[in-house]
Amino acid sequence: MGIDVTVLRVFTDSDGNFGNPLGVVDASRVEPQDRQRLAAQLGYSETIFVDLPTAGSTTAHATIHTPRTEIPFAAHPTVGLSWWLRENGTPINTLQVPAGLVQVSYEGSGLTGISARAEWAPEFAIHDLDSLEALFAADPADFPDDIARYLWTWTDRSTGSLRARMFAANLGVPEDEATGSAAMRITDYLSRDLTITQGKGSMIETTWSPEGWVRVAGYVVNDGVAQVN
Repeated sequence: MGIDVTVLRVFTDSDGNFGNPLGVVDASRVEPQDRQRLAAQLGYSETIFVDLPTAGSTTAHATIHTPRTEIPFAAHPTVGLSWWLRENGTPINTLQVPAGLVQVSYEGSGLTGISARAEWAPEFAIHDLDSLEALFAADPADFPDDIARYLWTWTDRSTGSLRARMFAANLGVPEDEATGSAAMRITDYLSRDLTITQGKGSMIETTWSPEGWVRVAGYVVNDGVAQVN
C-alpha cells in the first residue's frame, strides 16, 4: 500500500509562484528507520514527518530529513507544515522538533510564520557579494561541498531587501530554491529585519530579535498528494 506524501511549495511569492517543494508525511505511516530512505527517494530539499495532533491539541511533533541526513531543525519545513495543519483544521501554537520548541503564528494576509533560535539553523558559510551580476554568475561547482554556502547581495539596503542563492551539496541539495534556515542566519548576521528573494523568485520575510530569536514567514501553496511505494 502506498504512502501519501502531500507536496507543498513554501515561500512562494504573493501570487503563488515559485517556492521550495516540501514533502509532508504522516509519521505513523513510516517507521523511523525507513524515513531517510523515503526522503532520499522523494529528493526534496526536506521532507517532514509529523505526528498529527489530536483534536484540541495546539502542539505537533515532527522530524525533518534532507535527501542525505536527518536535521534537528529547518524553517522551510516547519513553516510549510504549520500552514498545512491549519488548512486541515488543526492549527497549532507550537511545533516540537529535535532542536526545540518552535513558536507558530498565522496572519490574516495568509502568511505563516515560525519563530526559532538562530543557532538551531544549520551552519552556513556566508558569502557577501558586491553585485547581482556576481550573484547570478556564481556556479555551485566552484565551491567546496564541505558546508552549505549562502551567497547574497543587497537590492535595497534601506528597506532590508536582498537577493540570495544557497548551495548545499553537503546535504544532498546542489542548489536550494528557498532556505528558511539560511534566512535566519543572515538575519542574525545582519541584525535586522529582511525581505529576501531567493532562487528564481521565492520570497522570505524575517524579523530579528536581539534575544537570539528570528521569525521567518512566507506563503505556501498545496500542489496535491503523491503516492509513493
